[in-house]
Amino acid sequence: MDPASLLLFYVNGRKVIEKNVDPETMLLPYLRKNLRLTGTKYGCGGGGCGACTVMISQYNSRTKKIRHYPVNACLTPICSLHGTAVTTVEGIGSTKTRIHPIQERIAKCHGTQCGFCTPGMVMSMYTLLRNHPEPTLDQLTDALDGNLCRCTGYRPIIETCKTFCKPSGCCQSKENGVCCLDQGVNGLPELEEENKTSTVLFSDVEFLPLDPTQELIFPPELMIMAEKQQQKGRVFSGARMMWISPVTLKELLEAKFKYPQAPVVMGNTSVGPEMKFKGVFHPVIISPDRIEELNVRKHTYNGLTLGAGLSLAQVKDILADVVQELPEEKTQTYRALLKHLRTLAGQQIKSMASLGGHIVSRHFDSDLNPLLAVANCTLNLQSKEGERQIPLNEQFLSKCPSGDLKPQEILVSVNIPYSRKWEFVSAFRQAPRRRNALAIVNSGMRVFFGEEGGIIKELSILYGGVGPTTICAKNSCLKLIGRPWNEEMLDAACRLVLDEVSLPGWAPGGKVEFKRTLIISFLFRFYLEVSQILKRMDPAHCPSLPDKYESALEYLHSRHHGQTLNYQNVNPRQIPQDPIGRPLMHMSGIKHATGEAIYCDDMPAVDRELFLTFVTSSRAHAKIVSIDLSEALSLPGVLDIVTAEHLKDVNSFAGETLLAMDEVFCVGHLVCAVVADSEIQARRAAKQVKIVYQDLKPLILTVEDAIQHKSFFEQERKLECGNVDEAFKVVDQILEGEISMGGQEHFYMETQSMLVVPKGEDQEMDIYVSTQFPRYIQEIVASTLKLPANKVMCHVRRVGGAFGGKVIKTAVLAAITAFAASKHGRAVRCILERGEDMLITGGRHPYLGKYKAGFMNDGRILALEMEHYCNAGSSLDESLLVIEMGLLKMDNGYKFPNLRCRGWACRTNLPSNTSFRGFGFPQAGLITESCITEVAAKCGLSPEQVRTINMYKGIDRTPFNQEINATCLIQCWRECMAKSSFSVRRAAVDKFNTENYWKKKGLAIVPLKYPVGLGSTSVGQAAALVHIYLDGSALITHGGIEMGQGVHTKMIQVASRELKMPVSNIHLRGTSTETVPNTSVSGGSVVADLNGLAVKDACQALMKRLEPLINKNPGGTWKDWAQTAFDESISLSAVGYFRGYESYMDWEKGEGHPFEYLVYGAACSEVEIDCLTGDHKNIRTDIVMDVGSSINPALDIGQIEGAFIQGMGLYTQEELHYSPQGVLYTRGPSQYKIPAICDIPTEMHISFLPPSEYSNTLYSSKGLGESGLFLGCSVYFAIHDAVTAARQERGLPGPWQLTSPLTPEMIRMACEDKFTKMIPRDEPGSYVPWNVSV
Repeated sequence: MDPASLLLFYVNGRKVIEKNVDPETMLLPYLRKNLRLTGTKYGCGGGGCGACTVMISQYNSRTKKIRHYPVNACLTPICSLHGTAVTTVEGIGSTKTRIHPIQERIAKCHGTQCGFCTPGMVMSMYTLLRNHPEPTLDQLTDALDGNLCRCTGYRPIIETCKTFCKPSGCCQSKENGVCCLDQGVNGLPELEEENKTSTVLFSDVEFLPLDPTQELIFPPELMIMAEKQQQKGRVFSGARMMWISPVTLKELLEAKFKYPQAPVVMGNTSVGPEMKFKGVFHPVIISPDRIEELNVRKHTYNGLTLGAGLSLAQVKDILADVVQELPEEKTQTYRALLKHLRTLAGQQIKSMASLGGHIVSRHFDSDLNPLLAVANCTLNLQSKEGERQIPLNEQFLSKCPSGDLKPQEILVSVNIPYSRKWEFVSAFRQAPRRRNALAIVNSGMRVFFGEEGGIIKELSILYGGVGPTTICAKNSCLKLIGRPWNEEMLDAACRLVLDEVSLPGWAPGGKVEFKRTLIISFLFRFYLEVSQILKRMDPAHCPSLPDKYESALEYLHSRHHGQTLNYQNVNPRQIPQDPIGRPLMHMSGIKHATGEAIYCDDMPAVDRELFLTFVTSSRAHAKIVSIDLSEALSLPGVLDIVTAEHLKDVNSFAGETLLAMDEVFCVGHLVCAVVADSEIQARRAAKQVKIVYQDLKPLILTVEDAIQHKSFFEQERKLECGNVDEAFKVVDQILEGEISMGGQEHFYMETQSMLVVPKGEDQEMDIYVSTQFPRYIQEIVASTLKLPANKVMCHVRRVGGAFGGKVIKTAVLAAITAFAASKHGRAVRCILERGEDMLITGGRHPYLGKYKAGFMNDGRILALEMEHYCNAGSSLDESLLVIEMGLLKMDNGYKFPNLRCRGWACRTNLPSNTSFRGFGFPQAGLITESCITEVAAKCGLSPEQVRTINMYKGIDRTPFNQEINATCLIQCWRECMAKSSFSVRRAAVDKFNTENYWKKKGLAIVPLKYPVGLGSTSVGQAAALVHIYLDGSALITHGGIEMGQGVHTKMIQVASRELKMPVSNIHLRGTSTETVPNTSVSGGSVVADLNGLAVKDACQALMKRLEPLINKNPGGTWKDWAQTAFDESISLSAVGYFRGYESYMDWEKGEGHPFEYLVYGAACSEVEIDCLTGDHKNIRTDIVMDVGSSINPALDIGQIEGAFIQGMGLYTQEELHYSPQGVLYTRGPSQYKIPAICDIPTEMHISFLPPSEYSNTLYSSKGLGESGLFLGCSVYFAIHDAVTAARQERGLPGPWQLTSPLTPEMIRMACEDKFTKMIPRDEPGSYVPWNVSV
């Protein structure tokens, strides 16, 4: 071993040599801080989001091949990179040299919105194309399994992928026997009305071709290094850790002998997260580097031997080849392993994680270990003392000393036996998301009959996810040996296994009854799979399966994605230079794709910059007895710890307290802030702050708790029209019900980020921050520093996603950061880690809705009484506004003649919930739609019939007496019905459901009436500043924030039309309080509306001045006209202003005109559910929207799609889990699952209504940022429809208790059957559950 090792690797073709490398350094901070390559982003720090994806290339001297593979830079230790070449997004192309075809296409296909995830997407695609220049669509979507996007809804990213695929001639989207190429969308040819509409958003004829010869070559120096035989191992020593990297098995065994407790790290996907998130520390790490024995792959007489150092991706490729080469009866285990390897993680993790690491880590939810154990695999171990083999069995998995590795031993390889004739192996798993999610329960099962006749000779069943380790149902299996394979055996097996694999009610992870059900549901499926094969092999002894069992054997496979879009073409009389109405690419799209777009944390470090991190409360409601800062302050590099005592009289602003004083009100409450020279020092010091608490009562976490303790903010809000009490007396039927709805995490890809820079004179302060509301930041900082606002300037170039989550809490964080910067006279940076962000910032309000509806037998609802309760958290924040907007929009598309609706914001001991896309309507609308669905069931009608009969028609008035015209609502509804072929597909779904017992399809169509407006004229004012320079170029600034919705692009389109100037002449810098003062918040779907009218006003003022000059010289250029204006002393700068839409609401009278216009729409969704596991897949969604006259159809379709997928996540997938003590469990993508590329509908069709009326909005356009989110509930009600079909077939009574989200757990437990009845149930109150529903 070389104790003074040099680390040598390449980054983007340039050699990097590090002499004194710290083993604790990961590749991501090294790239961003040391090499200033900021294109690679920090998204989560745990390998779960893909924002930090880079490509690693490695030369194998034995095979003479170069392996390219994607990795998560946040988990890759820099010490592991010796001899490799790293390629980042900057290395494949840039605007300064040439952009790569992937970068060009993802931008031009509109696959980027906020752009924060884009470099990771680009690098995942790039790595695949380096290995497969003509990939299949399956390969490309598999490559993106480990990449999350919160903005786009993935469809345009898939369209980008398709441009690289071999042309297949068909979209292969034949879910309903329909091909979209030859038959149109619904089996009918699509007719474009006289070219009035268009179906494409980009032209691929001008795309740069993919030319593999133009890629960076692998550095020859690294090949020469790898070929040298006499390599020595390397040792890297840091202040706290030593990294040993042996290159031979002998060196590895010596290192393990010397440091027996040191973990062996290959990909760092297990040890890395433990060290980062669980505080585990290892002073020594051993990391083998390309040791041949660890990478072996060979066939032996009885099986396949695979090296422990092979990555899971390599294992997957090897097994895929083996199952092609060998007869099926020998590859049962390999096929089962392959099934799990396709879904268990993203491509990056699979490329990093090793087979040996996965086995030895023995995670309780490991997908592979149950399979390897049932297959009777053996582990080949070595130490300095010699070699030995141990079985991979129950003793090994439970870490029983007699069956485990000794501390000095290394796992070298694994023997996986061939399966035998009459032996069958199966793999099962159910996860919150089909791909890239840890299993809730998984299982490996094997049976061996030995001969025909179906008598069990060997049986092995193991489960993961149901105990502290992988659990073996050993005793159950022994009791079943000798029994015939029939239904009596199955029934006995289920009872035996439930008895042996017991799960207490308080088990970690919760979902206890669901897990118990899955244990035997998997067993049933295994019984069916084996029975089907036995019937084929031995028809004489094995009876046929009952017909109703057939559907249980089919898996919900996703097919290739198809889509159609339909939007209005621009008027043929519109001049070609006028960009309004055209699908222009996002102006930052190329910069997003090349990594050149600068976000807050990408800004270079300022001289003597400090870092600030927060210490938060670990108790939900407690008195602070004492805070001991001494140990933290004594650490090197720590300058200060800011507490409430320092802030004194400036510790609150507009009702929000900055730092806790003597009491904390939630887990995550900000207590103090550590200021240090570096991020690492600040975070280490924060852990050393000692706080003593005394718990206080009551602890209020849920809405029900708040109702019980009458814990509300302010008084109720109430909306009433008609005479509800009288109406209840005349109706045919009355029903009462309720629905609870969980919250939602914003999960913007860029976490809360800010950099505060004191200017050094006149107490001026510059704040660079990722926020939606610069004015509010300016006000709170000015208040905290006791400065006038003109000394505090807030700058925002772009925001990496926000969705309402970067307003109030961002300002609190910025105020404390600014206080520290002012106190020390140095720049201070504060970037929250993902877990901190999710803990501190709150999200969408959980809701409880109660309703009482009076209706006639024909479905007309004449009386409706509702109560809305939102879980506001520990401070008011925006909660009252959320309740108000929920009440004002709760009618959705329905006319309720007699209505009374009341709402309360509940004060609880959770982090304060805040604004979120849709602002109360997604919750309020779901409550109303649930009521409609239940009314339909009571009347014996379909939900769409009840929706139609209660819908607004023509000119009408809302409950608050605002006049509306609902003509477009009916038009959207009818067009969605027609375009989705609703009645034909309804019949097909019903037919499918009568033929399939274990699979059910559901179909639902939901209308949308989304009022747009802020409820007040003053909060809707906007201003803009437009300069024209003497070279004829223009610069725009305005008050809106670019956060992915493309507002800057639209503003350039507006200026281009008004100034009749080419788009290329117009530039737009970021938003700043320095150029446009007193800005309104960017939210509520009106950012482009308001600021666009201000830009238009400024441009028109300029044109009014300049038109006489232009008319004198009509053939001149803008350069000529600008020079002439200057020579004639005519100002080339103008301020534009819009005072806001007339808007008001009088809550005392319950009437007003809070909204300027309405967005109408409808969505029809079809799903298929697996009644046995609760899994579902989204087959198809059709959306019709009334968007007015679209300024940019590409951006508008992107907003609708992105919102729809986010809504789908809200209603069917995303779950926040809190402990009974109020601790948030879900603090990152490994626990909190937003929709991934595998979740989107297989088919998606979006069309816009033709513009129907002229309005006083910006070019008669409509704001679309929020409305589409509610349409995600069409998937919810489609699932509800499928579950209802299952329940009816099983003879279960009437409506079932609705909750949101409808996760696999909810679906499975609602589809009650003999298995759900078989499981043991715990008495409520007999145990403390793992989590509470808030």
